[in-house]
Amino acid sequence: MNPRRYLPLVLLALAFGSEAGAAPKSHGRKPPESDIASKETRDKAIELAQTLAKVETPSSLADVQLPKPFNPPGFGLASADEAHPASEAASAGPAKAFGDKEILAAIAPRILPTGTFTMGSERLLMFGKKKLKAGDHLTVNFEGQDYTLELVAIDRTNFTLRLSHEEITRPIKPGKNP
Repeated sequence: MNPRRYLPLVLLALAFGSEAGAAPKSHGRKPPESDIASKETRDKAIELAQTLAKVETPSSLADVQLPKPFNPPGFGLASADEAHPASEAASAGPAKAFGDKEILAAIAPRILPTGTFTMGSERLLMFGKKKLKAGDHLTVNFEGQDYTLELVAIDRTNFTLRLSHEEITRPIKPGKNP
């Protein structure tokens, strides 16, 4: 038996199918569902969108009495507090007079070094990347005025500052910057 002899018949059977003219068979699958929502669901969404998008017009402000920020009522009248400026100054108490010692005591807690290290025989006080040695000067602004402080001494745990003839010694607390 020669298989080449049956080859054209096999090809014809494959080309036309086993049943010529038969309707295509369904494989038992349902048709795919649509991604579009039903008409009722879409109508509900449109109604909700229309209620949310409704813009109400505000009422007229012509009838409302609004306060006038640049010319309030009674602006030009003298107040009771302005009538007695001398009594107000007396009740505030005397102005604080600071000496060098009080100013230095107020400034010193604001000076927070990050640490110390020794280079050769000289000890340096570090403020971030800035390094100061004993005898260097620091300019500090306190209450709108600049003060020049002198770094007098540096120990392993303390440093001493001088303002005019007053001195104060503070501890070095590395890593505790505010």
